[in-house]
Amino acid sequence: MFGRKKKEEASKAAAPEKQSQLAVLKDAYKLVKKDSPTAIIWCLLIFVLIVGFGVVIGNNLGHPIYAGFLSIPLGFLAAFFLFTRFANTAAFSSIEGQLGAGASVLMSIRRGFVTTPAVNVNKNQDMVHRVSGKAGVILVGEGGFAVRSLMQDERRKMERFLSGVPITEIMVGDGKDQVSIRKLQKHLKKLPKKLSTAQLREVRTRLRSVGGLNLPMPKGPMPTSMRMPKR
Repeated sequence: MFGRKKKEEASKAAAPEKQSQLAVLKDAYKLVKKDSPTAIIWCLLIFVLIVGFGVVIGNNLGHPIYAGFLSIPLGFLAAFFLFTRFANTAAFSSIEGQLGAGASVLMSIRRGFVTTPAVNVNKNQDMVHRVSGKAGVILVGEGGFAVRSLMQDERRKMERFLSGVPITEIMVGDGKDQVSIRKLQKHLKKLPKKLSTAQLREVRTRLRSVGGLNLPMPKGPMPTSMRMPKR
């Protein structure tokens, strides 16, 4: 009994504290303010314009106050949507060029994909990340020219370990045949689905035995959707 209690206490101590939505918004505000100081002004301007437009329409209909109240939530939604766009841009700008930026973006995808960062790394800090999803196994490389050799090594490893499972290679970057870090999430979600739910479950079970390296990744808020983050 006491042993179980100690284990529960230890697991609670080891578990990371969840941020409240207010704390998430504060972090996002600081990030946006640093990256684009005029962003908040634009958000307020959108809010005022929508509410003002609603009052004008209400005045023409003979109900300016009623229409004004109705336009307030619409103005808030529009301003918040614009704020999230600024937050997304600021978040990507804050991690671009950092070690493991691609892994940070991949691990922020909430549904459909499981990422194991830095499964193959060389001395120049070029690295390959492994992602599993209904598209199969996706190898994402970031770094210099030498990362292509790491990708080939990891591909051969996956072909031996998961024979018949589709393998897709993606290079992160701004060059030809590369995917920019800002478009990485969308690119993965557009990949054709080739595995059933049962097949994906089996693939992930086998991948757990392979494991991966444990390297520090960039910290900070990452965009996952245009809605209020749920914790």
